[in-house]
Amino acid sequence: MTSPFVSDIPAEQARRAWRDACAAAGCPPRVDAVVLPVGEAVGRVTAESVWARRSSPAFDSAAMDGIAVRSAETVGAAETTPVLLDDFAVVDTGDPLPGGYDAVVMREHVHHTPDGRAELRAAVPPYQHVRSIGEDISATELLLPEGHRLRPVDVAACAAAGVVELLVRRKPRVVIIPTGDEIRPVGTELGPGEIADTNSMMLAAQAAEIGCDARTTGIVADDPDLITAAVRDAAGDADLVILIAGSSAGRDDYTARVVAAAGALAVHGVAVRPGHPVVLGTVAGDPATPILGAPGYPVSAALTFDIFAAPMLAALEGASPRERPTTTARLARKLASAIGSDDWVRVRLGRVGGDVVATPLPRAAGVLTSLVRADGLLVVPAGVEGHHAGEQVRVELLRGLADVERTIVAIGSHDLVLDVAASALRAADPLITLASSNVGSLGGLVALRDGLCHVAGSHLLDPATGEYTLPYLDRIFGPHADLAVVRLVHRDQGLLVAPGNPLGLTGIADLTRPDLRYVNRQRGAGTRVLLDHELGKRGIDPTTISGYSREEHTHLGVAAAVAAGRADTGLGIQAAARAFGLDFVPVAREPYDLVLRAAGLDDEVLAPLWALLEQHDFRNEVEKLGGYSCAETGRRIR
Repeated sequence: MTSPFVSDIPAEQARRAWRDACAAAGCPPRVDAVVLPVGEAVGRVTAESVWARRSSPAFDSAAMDGIAVRSAETVGAAETTPVLLDDFAVVDTGDPLPGGYDAVVMREHVHHTPDGRAELRAAVPPYQHVRSIGEDISATELLLPEGHRLRPVDVAACAAAGVVELLVRRKPRVVIIPTGDEIRPVGTELGPGEIADTNSMMLAAQAAEIGCDARTTGIVADDPDLITAAVRDAAGDADLVILIAGSSAGRDDYTARVVAAAGALAVHGVAVRPGHPVVLGTVAGDPATPILGAPGYPVSAALTFDIFAAPMLAALEGASPRERPTTTARLARKLASAIGSDDWVRVRLGRVGGDVVATPLPRAAGVLTSLVRADGLLVVPAGVEGHHAGEQVRVELLRGLADVERTIVAIGSHDLVLDVAASALRAADPLITLASSNVGSLGGLVALRDGLCHVAGSHLLDPATGEYTLPYLDRIFGPHADLAVVRLVHRDQGLLVAPGNPLGLTGIADLTRPDLRYVNRQRGAGTRVLLDHELGKRGIDPTTISGYSREEHTHLGVAAAVAAGRADTGLGIQAAARAFGLDFVPVAREPYDLVLRAAGLDDEVLAPLWALLEQHDFRNEVEKLGGYSCAETGRRIR
């Protein structure tokens, strides 16, 4: 049996096709309405218009503590000609206005004479400090329309208007079906090739976050008959079924054919990245039920929920989808995008100078941490090939702008010390974030030059002088740039090898061995420059090294490749070797520095970082990683 895979179509066209298929199949356009006490209705959507049953306030009342007076009796009152009143009434805020009185004078503006009269030194206009009947709400007025999602202030207004019960849409029910022979429940000890069922937990939480009731079934094996039965069973208790994995066109990808067999297949393949193999359709029944086939990669699954499930569930409640606020930001580095698909890119945000800066996170569909660390979403439309560094882009906010004001933006070479610093800063103050982007030392210095980061991490070796970083500053910034360079650490670089060093590597000269598979760092990375320098000293042609052109963007990426057996060795820091249980063949000890504009030394955003570098506990934590010396940590070397 072949998969009914169709060409990718634009997201909006896919949403329309799904809506049309649901209507044709007889899926209910709305979930049922239920009556709830007003105090329990927050977050629900009104199923009918709400009309005020009484006015608020229901009587003329005092708006201030003071005395009630007849305004006509205060005419002519002034500092030089005060008016003495015998007839007045003492009132507190909220008291009904006594009959015959039409104004209130604040207590602090009244002087009482020894004989009990009130002395006023200013005339009072009618209805001063008086809340008139119906000032807030008038009986019989429209309070809330149908299709309004209720907030705390809304239910308070309803209660004030005498509404004690509300007719609202019940919570939509979402049933999530995880599939796959390799999927195991969260908490299970995993064997080779087995994957924890984190997607179900994530999608259920996304559904709950927007006000739905979510239920996850047991894991279903890769058997089309079993999956079809699970889909039909779930549809009987759901307003939306989400089927996880199997939505692509592989041998065990059955989602599209299951949906076609269980009801109607509307869409298979949407022009979005990540997440293009999404499946949209309906499950036959009385009534029919919408079904969404979500890709198995976590980033794709989460994005699929945002683009397709969230609008569908909002429509079932008769409400508009919840929209996140947006902002404009300068892109911290070049962002390429393939023509033909909307490219959803998660970004970190920070304010550098007067601009919000967006740093793209890793974009692979399986990189769950990109969801964790994201502050915003950047959509590159299908017809755009990408954006240049520094270009203004529009970002959908996942965190409030106030939350990113104290974000330290670090761009440049990767180092584990920055991760330790980020954790320590957040532990000390939850409002502080250190967001680092790994683009290599050279890329970091260029980003600093262009005003796209606070600090650049660098360990660029100048082969001509043997110095690190400093010789590059005049070339990149010009000879008169006011820069500061702060030493972060010294660190050991060497060859990362499998435990026990089974190939018996002793140094750089061994990289030319024909049986050796090397993994390199990207161009512009200080580690790449160090390797080229060491090769040059030995007269070794890089093209003779198998794997020289194969690149990773972090030391941990190099270590992971060696640990997984995809490479035999790569140049990296000792801490990365220790993190993956690898052995280490030393090559060089080098400084790793933070470069910044000199004015940044007094920037309050960076102040917590400088304070952290002085702490003995932090330095001890760094040295425990292995291969680090903090003897000069925090010292300004320029």
